[in-house]
Amino acid sequence: MSQISCYHCSEQVLTASQFTTRIQNIDQPMCCPGCQAVSQAIIDAGLTNYYKFRTEPGNKQTALVPEALNSVSAYDLPEVQQDFIHQRDDLNEISLSIDGITCAACAWLIEHKVKKLSGIASIQVNSTTQRALISWHAEQLKLSGILNTISAIGYHAAPFQIDEQETKSKIDSRKFLLRLGLAGFATMQVMMFALALYAGYFTELDTEFRDYFRWVSMLFAAPVVFYSAQPFYFSAIRSILMGRLNMDVSVSIAICGAYIASCIETVNGTGEVYFESVSMFTFFLLLGRYFEQNARQKASVSSSNLHKLVPLTAFLKNDNSIEEVPAKRLVIGNVILIKPGDVIAADGVIIEGGSSVNEAMLTGEQMPVAKSVDSQVFAGTINIEQPITVRVTALGQDQLVAEIIRLQEIASNSKPKIALYADRFSNYFTAAILLIATATYLFWSFYSPEDAFWVTLSVLVATCPCALALATPTAVTCGTAILTKLGIITRRSGVFEKLPKLNHIVFDKTGTLTLGSLSITNIERVPSTTESVTEKQLLAYAAALESSSLHPIAHAFQAYLTPGITVSNKQSFVGCGLQGEIDGKRLKIGSQSFVNNTNYDESDVIVWLSIEGIVLAKFTLSDEIRPNTTAAIQSLKQLGCNISIASGDNSGEVENLAKRLGIDDFHKGLSPDDKLTLVSKLQKNAQVAMFGDGINDAPVLAGANLSVAMGSGAAISKNSADIILLGDDLSRFADAVTVAKSTARIIKQNLFWALGYNLFIIPLAVSGHVAPYIAAIGMSASSLIVVSNSLRLLKVRV
Repeated sequence: MSQISCYHCSEQVLTASQFTTRIQNIDQPMCCPGCQAVSQAIIDAGLTNYYKFRTEPGNKQTALVPEALNSVSAYDLPEVQQDFIHQRDDLNEISLSIDGITCAACAWLIEHKVKKLSGIASIQVNSTTQRALISWHAEQLKLSGILNTISAIGYHAAPFQIDEQETKSKIDSRKFLLRLGLAGFATMQVMMFALALYAGYFTELDTEFRDYFRWVSMLFAAPVVFYSAQPFYFSAIRSILMGRLNMDVSVSIAICGAYIASCIETVNGTGEVYFESVSMFTFFLLLGRYFEQNARQKASVSSSNLHKLVPLTAFLKNDNSIEEVPAKRLVIGNVILIKPGDVIAADGVIIEGGSSVNEAMLTGEQMPVAKSVDSQVFAGTINIEQPITVRVTALGQDQLVAEIIRLQEIASNSKPKIALYADRFSNYFTAAILLIATATYLFWSFYSPEDAFWVTLSVLVATCPCALALATPTAVTCGTAILTKLGIITRRSGVFEKLPKLNHIVFDKTGTLTLGSLSITNIERVPSTTESVTEKQLLAYAAALESSSLHPIAHAFQAYLTPGITVSNKQSFVGCGLQGEIDGKRLKIGSQSFVNNTNYDESDVIVWLSIEGIVLAKFTLSDEIRPNTTAAIQSLKQLGCNISIASGDNSGEVENLAKRLGIDDFHKGLSPDDKLTLVSKLQKNAQVAMFGDGINDAPVLAGANLSVAMGSGAAISKNSADIILLGDDLSRFADAVTVAKSTARIIKQNLFWALGYNLFIIPLAVSGHVAPYIAAIGMSASSLIVVSNSLRLLKVRV
């Protein structure tokens, strides 16, 4: 008889079929109630893919505690967390998708509630994307504790996973369309009776007929009030319970107040009813929210698309066999084959072969990048020419694409000062509107009692500050999406405020304006009567001498290494050069003073080579300028920025580079402290951005108004700059300034419109010149205009 293994932990099942869990429509055996409870929690949490892609069996759960029966406790299992939790230093980071966020007040509520938990390092909630980025100390707080806290205030949170999120978004959209469709259908029915009554068609009929149509209207309006308008009620209740007032409070009061008052008048057979107004403005409110929902999805779709670029399968190499496996089954150290045209499945290092790789999804640059053995490649990029063999170095949340998405979310969640002021103002504005509505009702109760209710209703609906709350988040999210497409990663808040104000840019030289790698640009043979050596031999000798050195100059000669040439008695003279013997002859390579005891001022990087004291050649080396650097400098000048170079290099190369780029202000031989002093001096009269490598220039980067680092993929998480430019194209920064100026302009337009609309509509509504349904149309249109205006950023061409 064959043994049955537990589907969760793979241990032997000794309890027959006593414990089972239904997974993918099959009853799977479990060895104990602990494994059954945990597996059921995993299924209930919608994490069935854990069992589909896992590489190791789960831990045996014999010591299961009662709280683990909670459905969210499955998220505390290490084997489940590997798919969505990233560890940085001693913190865990996660992106949560949160249902029920309707405005900036909801985001504020969640942030302040979660911040109070012990162990929380930071939380940022984006009301546009409806996601939260949370960092916490795992030893102090479990993930399930965070999820339960969010649930306790009326929101549902779960780890953000692309496929599940898309499925859920489709379900939510269908529900929303049902609410919207029901409200639209009911509105049409109620309006038929209302128009007939308003036109006086039944004025000569008995009161019974009038009341009959009122009762019918009340029945048709009921589903709108009790089902379609539910999202407004839940949002308002959550806000009030937490001691806050959001925009849905006034909307809920208007809907419920109008319906209840109309029901009372219908039962009593007196006064006026507002069923058509209730139905109509609920419909228009929902219509506006529906368009907002679609706009939010469009604004945040770029980060999801980055994840989708990573393939689902990979070709795993085992000895001499190649097997296609799910990418989730890969582990660090695996060796995978990437065929021409295939998308790379994981971050890694090339161990065999050479090719070119399209890294446009990271840098925005379509030109392929040459890759050889020991080059780093990244998940989601495309191998172009030749097959390569890659050793996996990072997976899941540790991959570069995941790091970029996290940084993008940080940027989207960070709020400019103007946004914080707008959020605070919108909360006070809601309270002010409720006071104005109360005063309006009291005034009209004395002046014209029969009009008091509908005038107050119009005030509550028309002045809802939805547009004000949406003005900034949607614009920042769209602007961040554009920068990500350009290969520009923002790491700090306030970038969209600082970029448009810049008027002085300071560049480090090596690794910033240049690529930081020297190459041989000229070989000049020195005439000699005793030695006759070809240029190829000279390069081979120089490469052999430099082969053991880690100096950047040595790297320039690596390509000329020739098998068969060996160097003996090699010596290194720090700051001077190298000496050794080849075929019994003493060779020297280095500075002129080291090679033949003479010296003169050299503006270029020059290396001399001698054999037995006779100088045979000098090699001129230069640091290659980054592509499009001249065009980038010109673009920045056209944007009104002054340009300076601050370099630690003390050679004439700095001056030569400045002349080639058309930069008049340059400083060479500066220490990090000297660079900081220079930037501080410039800041007295300008807003200064500093470009550096992100590591060596840490002091001056921290001191500048805005810091920019040229970041390779491997160094992204090590940088502390405000902005990181992926790729080699400096012109992207000029594009970033253009995008930031457009974003700032859009934000100002949105706020101007939102505030202007409310200031314009309040007097009209208070004076009774705006009908309730017109107020609903105006409020929805105002919100839609703000969102649509923000979406224009996605069409900016740079």
